[in-house]
Amino acid sequence: MNWRRLNYALHRDIGYISIGLTLLYAVSGLAVNHISDWNPSYRIETVQTRIEPLPAYLDRAEEAIPTILKRLGEKIEYENSFRPDPESIRIFLKGRSILANLATGDVVYDRAVPRPLLYELNALHLNRPKKAWTLVADLYAVALALLGVTGLFMFRERSWLISRGFWLIAAGVAIPLVGVLLL
Repeated sequence: MNWRRLNYALHRDIGYISIGLTLLYAVSGLAVNHISDWNPSYRIETVQTRIEPLPAYLDRAEEAIPTILKRLGEKIEYENSFRPDPESIRIFLKGRSILANLATGDVVYDRAVPRPLLYELNALHLNRPKKAWTLVADLYAVALALLGVTGLFMFRERSWLISRGFWLIAAGVAIPLVGVLLL
C-alpha cells in the first residue's frame, strides 16, 4: 500500500470515528454559545401555591424556615436563605428556591429542570465528568488534528498553493486569528 492510499484510509476511518463526537460538540456548542439568551441545560419551572400565614412571633428566619418547609411537605434540608424584605423569605434548597410571604402565605417555587438530552450533551461538552471523559476529549482533539493533517495530503494538484483548497485553509486559520485580535 502506497502512502497516498494509507493517507486516504486514515482520513476516512478517523472521519467516521469522529462523526458522532463532532455532532455532539456541534449541538452542545450552539446551545452553550447562546447562554446569554437562554439556559441550555435547564428550564426554570415556576409554581405558585399558598400556605397558612405564619404568626408574627415567627419572624426570625431560623424559626420560620422549618415551619414553612413542613407546611409545604418538604423533607429536604435547606442550603441557605435570606430576607429580601421584612415580610418575605427566600429559601434555597438543592435545585430550587422558595419565596414565601410570611404575612399572606403566598409561596412561589422556582425549580431548575434539566433539559432532556441537552443537559447531558452540555455536561460532556463542558467536561463536567472529568477523568475518563478528559481522555475521550483529548483523543477526539488528536483525531481532529489527524483529520486536518491527512486532509492536507489529499491534494492531487502539484500547485496546491494556488488552489481553492489553499485559500480555504488560509481562511480557516485567519478566522480565529482575527477573532483573537478583536478580543
